[in-house]
Amino acid sequence: MRVLVTGGAGYIGSHTLLSVLGAGHEVLVYDNFSNSAPEALERVRRLSNRDFDTVEADIRDDAAVERAVAGFRPQAVIHFAGLKAVGESTEMPVRYYDTNVGGTLNLLAAMDRHGCGAIVFSSSATVYGEPDYLPYDEAHPTRPASPYGRTKLMAEQVLGDWAASRPDASAVILRYFNPVGAHLSGQIGEDPRDIPNNLMPIVAQVAVGQREKLMVWGNDYDTPDGTGQRDYIHVVDLAEAHAAALDFAERRRGAEVFNIGTGQAYSVLEMVAAFEKASGRAIPYEIGPRRAGDIAAMLADPSRAHRLLGWKAERGLKDMVETGWAWQSANPRGYSTD
Repeated sequence: MRVLVTGGAGYIGSHTLLSVLGAGHEVLVYDNFSNSAPEALERVRRLSNRDFDTVEADIRDDAAVERAVAGFRPQAVIHFAGLKAVGESTEMPVRYYDTNVGGTLNLLAAMDRHGCGAIVFSSSATVYGEPDYLPYDEAHPTRPASPYGRTKLMAEQVLGDWAASRPDASAVILRYFNPVGAHLSGQIGEDPRDIPNNLMPIVAQVAVGQREKLMVWGNDYDTPDGTGQRDYIHVVDLAEAHAAALDFAERRRGAEVFNIGTGQAYSVLEMVAAFEKASGRAIPYEIGPRRAGDIAAMLADPSRAHRLLGWKAERGLKDMVETGWAWQSANPRGYSTD
């Protein structure tokens, strides 16, 4: 199958690209490298022993999207391209709506023009907001607390309307929880630009001496150790979920939503302790006040993905921290050392 992967050079995109190539698909990567590195694609080529073409362009550029889709004529699309920082989205909401919603509209319009009826969409558990109950299932009310979360939910709604308008269309929406870890080779991993927005890249950068300490935002939550709990999922498990979603999109029509998590939550301090054990390095940290918008715990009910996609997470906490450390210790400055 010909698969267009937007944002394919990013953290999740590069791991998914490796999985999709391993399944034998023909791929075109579309990425503007605003938060990723071309070197990631070179490493995927070496790891997969497969080649693929790349288009360097912005998802907001409708003419560039049109050229890519018209030239490649994909049979399916995996759509990662977008902005993802919660804090930044409150400072520049128009840019987030333009990229995350407008870019999705550009893509769907080009798909319509060239007969592509299948898309796997990178969404987020942030669409749920403050929990009414845990674990979240896909029926949980959606009330995102940030412009970022609202752009993801709006894009989901667009995809639902799009799929309903075409009898041949399939939209598979994956709501990620907290991706961590790296490929077993240590050759591809998370390399955020500027200040990381997530816990584990900061922990890893402290471990290799790139940062002095970790700030832990709040230790007075209603959790066993007072720090926030999250459902962390290994990025390779997440990549494999996309391959399963592609197969599902081939045989099903309409829009379907799936939680992609493990059903197991760990606190900030549990993650720090596990990383210290894996790395043999102390992770200094300081307790700060709670951040606005943070919640005590997030936890997925992934049973629907297991039942309908035939997918479930296979890698545990030990794999997450050990592969994360293997990547960061071999690439202390990410891809910029090459």
